[in-house]
Amino acid sequence: MGGRLEVRITPADVGKRVSVRRRSEGDAAGSKFTDTVGVLTSWDADVLSITPKSGESVHIAESSLVAGKVVPSAPARRRGPAATFAELAPVCARAWQPVESEPLGEWLLRSAAGFTRRANSVLPLGDPGIPLDEALARVKRWYDDRGLPAYIQTATGAEGTQEELCAELEGHGWRREVTAQVRIAALAPIGDLDADISAVRLSREIDEGWLSRYQRFDTPGPHVLKVLGSGPSVWFATVPGDAEGDSPAAIGRCVVDGRWAGFMAVEVGAAYRRRGLATAVMTALARQALDEGASAAWLQVEEDNEGARALYDRMGFETHHLYHHFRSA
Repeated sequence: MGGRLEVRITPADVGKRVSVRRRSEGDAAGSKFTDTVGVLTSWDADVLSITPKSGESVHIAESSLVAGKVVPSAPARRRGPAATFAELAPVCARAWQPVESEPLGEWLLRSAAGFTRRANSVLPLGDPGIPLDEALARVKRWYDDRGLPAYIQTATGAEGTQEELCAELEGHGWRREVTAQVRIAALAPIGDLDADISAVRLSREIDEGWLSRYQRFDTPGPHVLKVLGSGPSVWFATVPGDAEGDSPAAIGRCVVDGRWAGFMAVEVGAAYRRRGLATAVMTALARQALDEGASAAWLQVEEDNEGARALYDRMGFETHHLYHHFRSA
């Protein structure tokens, strides 16, 4: 924070994105400072709570503030497709549809016998229609009845995301377990990559070979097939192994939904890495999506998956927002 140091925020700015500087705990005035940028989610009893992009709230004593200001809700994007959270969140959800769901106001309770948190968590895209305490109690009962842990999926880091809900969940004892990036890019450059796609086979159906490479479940029951097959237009990519009967060398999945093509389940066997197979799979799927009229790409990647993030960096993907799964206490 440059220029004159001045605290220019008040409790009336709760709900806005702010940047603050405070004296670090235990340091004398003026010796060390810490900067925080995020949504001001509360200002009570001389303590500010700010939820940054990470989704984990920071609590700051008002007396430690040396500067603070309201900042734009989201930085301007440098390249790639324009997208709002309100548009992108339902698109991502339609790619992982549950076996069972139930609305709670503008929340959607989702279940798929435990296969993938994205299909076994609450999608809160508005007001639950009842006080939050009651909504959380109902969520817990709904998942208890199905023998599942209660998760709520939230998002941070873009205009219209859910920093305030993250803070409220923390206040009710819910804890963040998983954080991932939602990345977006222009689709045409992916389809234009110089990749050998001659071995990539595309299909509308999942076969046993594809499932043997995916291995994200104990038993591939009907619930797994239903979730993986869900979406407006779904394609599965397979690169055969070197020998007949081997598990595929690489696989991928793409869901085309209007202008969006979502990429997921891109996996390469350990013995087949560094051959460009992940790029080949995504290029083949991108070309299919372009043929169907899509123009933008999205994917989700966990923050600690450095190899995948490096690949997606090279393809032009940039982080749009983060999503988190909060689990009930």
